[in-house]
Amino acid sequence: MKLSELDYDLPPELIAQQPLERRDEARMEVLDRARGTIEHSRFYKLGRYLRAGDVLVLNDTRVFPARVIAHKESGAKVELLFVAPSDNPPGAWIAMIRAHRQCAPGARLLLDGAPALRVVGYQRPGRVIVVPEGAQPVIKTLWKAGLLALPHYIKRAVTAADAENYQTVYAAHTGAIAAPTAGLHFTPQLLRQLEEQGVRTVYVTLHIGPGTFAPVRSHEVEAHTMEGEWYTMAPAVAETIAHARRIGARVVAVGTSSVRALESYAVTGDLEGLTGLFIYPGFRFKLVEGMITNFHMPRTTVLAMVMAFAGRELTLAAYRDAIRHRYRFLSYGDAMLIL
Repeated sequence: MKLSELDYDLPPELIAQQPLERRDEARMEVLDRARGTIEHSRFYKLGRYLRAGDVLVLNDTRVFPARVIAHKESGAKVELLFVAPSDNPPGAWIAMIRAHRQCAPGARLLLDGAPALRVVGYQRPGRVIVVPEGAQPVIKTLWKAGLLALPHYIKRAVTAADAENYQTVYAAHTGAIAAPTAGLHFTPQLLRQLEEQGVRTVYVTLHIGPGTFAPVRSHEVEAHTMEGEWYTMAPAVAETIAHARRIGARVVAVGTSSVRALESYAVTGDLEGLTGLFIYPGFRFKLVEGMITNFHMPRTTVLAMVMAFAGRELTLAAYRDAIRHRYRFLSYGDAMLIL
């Protein structure tokens, strides 16, 4: 597949800069793969498209404030995006770093209102390993001194309201630098309504890292490699999914991260692990029969996944239709249901 096949024209004014006041009021484009039809609805009407026995699989990762502005002892500014903890050495974290000059091992990074961090080395160019000075774990420092790492296409400062808005209502396990944005549309009321309707809801955890958002740069899409992300699934969840398939109910993944967790499990049989699964057209889905997702940037792995699931031409037709109807795109934007 050529990289150009992941292209489409996204009007900048359609990139949502703010969330809706009510999450489930988002518009929802409904794409029927078998019939090739497109319908327009609202997210709170999701239950109309699901059946009793269907299983919704949601990613319950919790976003932490991963972005930190620090200063060297010289006063020079250093920007860090914390990616994941490391056990070498114990208590260390890996972070993407942006600085005018590289920080040498041993350099102290000073934070406002929180203990300093110390550079101990590099995982690879642009990825620094830091440890805390003192007993306070790095994650506690991040909750005190960090900022949410809103996507670069949101052209405004992070606000206090984002701490709630950029988190699903069912977030449970801290570890993601970005939200599983398809899940942002759910409310507790909608989840209860679906449960009363007989729709089963289960949770997997996949901690979304920078690999999900890294643009595809290779001319041949297949040559792109995904950075690993940690996922885990309880045995009871696997049993619920297996039962749904036995009785002919559908497994509907909420978000591309849930899709990766489910299909990684299907490929490996592992209930947890580091997945580098890259899903692009030609991939054969083993578990996922429906997908809820937002609208994605061109030339991204998540758009490649949607095309793999719905077909490239049908996906592009749906995107053109969404643009024509002035849908809101990307993280704080509207939703698409693909069945």
